[in-house]
Parts: sequence; structure tokens; C-alpha cells
Amino acid sequence: MFRLGLIVNPLAGLGGSVGLKGSDGKADEALKLGATPKSNQRTQTALEVVAPLRDRIQVVTCPGDMGEDLVKSMGFSHSVLPMSASTPSSAEDTRTAATMIRDSGVDLLLFAGGDGTARDICSVVEDAFPVLGIPAGVKIHSGVYGITPTASGEVVKLLVTGQLVDLKTQDVRDIDEEAFRQNQVKAKLFGEMLVPQAGQFVQAVKQGGIEQEALVLDDLAAYLESEMEDDVLYLVGSGKTTQHFMDYMHLPSTLLGVDAVLNREVVGQDLTESGILDLLNQYSKSKMIVSVIGGQGHVFGRGNQQLSAEVIRRVGRANLVVLCTKTKLSNLNGKPLIVDTGDVELDRALAGHIEVLTGFNDRALYPIA
Repeated sequence: MFRLGLIVNPLAGLGGSVGLKGSDGKADEALKLGATPKSNQRTQTALEVVAPLRDRIQVVTCPGDMGEDLVKSMGFSHSVLPMSASTPSSAEDTRTAATMIRDSGVDLLLFAGGDGTARDICSVVEDAFPVLGIPAGVKIHSGVYGITPTASGEVVKLLVTGQLVDLKTQDVRDIDEEAFRQNQVKAKLFGEMLVPQAGQFVQAVKQGGIEQEALVLDDLAAYLESEMEDDVLYLVGSGKTTQHFMDYMHLPSTLLGVDAVLNREVVGQDLTESGILDLLNQYSKSKMIVSVIGGQGHVFGRGNQQLSAEVIRRVGRANLVVLCTKTKLSNLNGKPLIVDTGDVELDRALAGHIEVLTGFNDRALYPIA
């Protein structure tokens, strides 16, 4: 019997769709702004991969919406930790659960959250036994997560079925969310955890750094500006590549948020999901400009949850403009681009080869997983 520890941070990712760029200390505000908890849904997506193997798995989990409710509804054999979680749950609840699971002797601790959750768990378990994250947070710089919830489930499936899976220590990183909300990225290493390695299923640590490719970025920006159409709403995603484009056009921008441009003028800054949908209701034509996260290859689902599944569907795959320098693409070492929208059907619809703009009228055809 495979003993699977499970911790769900039910507040993880709440700040994403409403533009708060994180959930630490902002859960109440996010809920008031209309955010919908999604970490249990993403955990369910992961567990559905191993649901056919229920008879081989014993889950050790937390009370209520930190795990118990979900595994009970899915029919998994489980035991509940003798702890009383606060409502809403707290970082201390996560640390308490991690301590109990560590002491219970599980084969793997599976958890759903973001970098803050990983940091809380690392503070307790370090590299004592295997840990794997289900990506559910706004910012995910750490290398302890599957590239998508489904990928996390696939790794668990390999372990349950006795496949040969390597273990490797990976960095746990987190950033200062207050600085993040002021467009400053201050990432810090907090420790390492032992993570199952299964090829394309587990993401790399996010590579920050500013590439020395100013001329290439100028070419990208110049070409984008030359191709802009009148009366088309352009949603400009987060990141240094897209910010360079806005700087090139002498427009104000939000490094870590989503802005909107119409007829070369900014019509929305640091937009929430609902703000974007309001604009899409006003304008019949739209396009979306996004960049690729260096080292990881994510296009959606890391720091740009404002570009929700509904937003992406409204804009359409054909109106998606993906920016990435050839250096960044080469550094992926053949790994595909990743979309993790929270909607499995949409992820499948986005999969396949897509044109990536790499310079002035210069494109590469690259796969999305």
C-alpha cells in the first residue's frame, strides 16, 4: 500500500485572478474582490490521474478543505490528522500538518499551493523524505512542483506503480510579495526538498536574470509596434520582455501585471480578470501578447492568472502572440512550452505547435505541451 500524505492550501492562488500578485495576507481582500478558491479543484485534477489506483493508496491528510473533504468525495481510503485547522487555514496549520505527516512515515507528501506553501513545508521537512507540489499559487519559482496538476498526478502514478523514479534535491524559493506588488522581484533561497524527478513532468527553478539581448528585444518591440492594428484591444501580459515592448512605445506598464492598449494608448493598467472581461465586452477585436518564463517554459499559469481560461477563450488561440528570444527557447533544451490555465480542456485545445515571435519578422515554430 502506497502511503500518500496530502496537504491542500485552500487559499493558494486566490490573489491571481484579481491582480493581487499573491495571496499571502491577502486572502480576505481577494475574496471580497470576487476571487474563487481553486486549489482543491487543481488537487482533484492531479488525483484523478491516480483515481484508478485507489485500492493501492492510503491517503493521510488534513481536516476539512485542507484535504479530507476532497479525498472523501473521490472515494480514496484515508485517515485524517488529529489537528484542528483554523478557518480560514493558516501557514501554521500547514506547518503543523507537515510535521504530523513527516512523523507518520508516508512515502510521499503531495501538497497544493504556491511558493509560500512550499516554504512553510520546507521549514519542517527539509529533505527528509520525498515531496511534490501541485501548482496552485500565483508565483511559483521553486523547483518542487509538477509543471501542471495533471503532471503532478502522473509522477504520483509512476511511484504508485513501482516505476523507476529518481530523487533529487530542488530549491525552494519565495519572493517578497509586498515588493512584488511594487513591481520588484526579490527572490530568496529558503532551502531544499527532495523531489521525484520524472522528465517533462517536474518544472525547473524559475530563472530570473536579465538577458543581455537588448538588440533582440528592440527588434521584437519594433516589429510588434509596426504590426499593431487600429481598434484592436491588446492585452499585454507580465514580464520583462513585454515590459520592454511597452517601454519601446513610451507607454506606462505593470511589470508583474496585465495592461491593455488600444490605438497605441493605455486603456487599462494592472487589470484583474473581471477588468479584462469588461474590456473584452467593450471591444469586438482583441489580441493577447505574452512571454515565456525563462527556464520553465510556462506561457500561462505562472504569475498571470488574470489571463484566465475564460479570458483566453474569449481572445482565442489564433490571436495569441507569444514572445521569446531564441536564447530563451534554446535554454529550454527541447522541453515544450507549458500552459496551465486551470482548465484541462482548454490546455488540450492550446496544445500543439505555435509560432513564437523571436525577432523582427522572425518566428520559430515551437510545441506547447
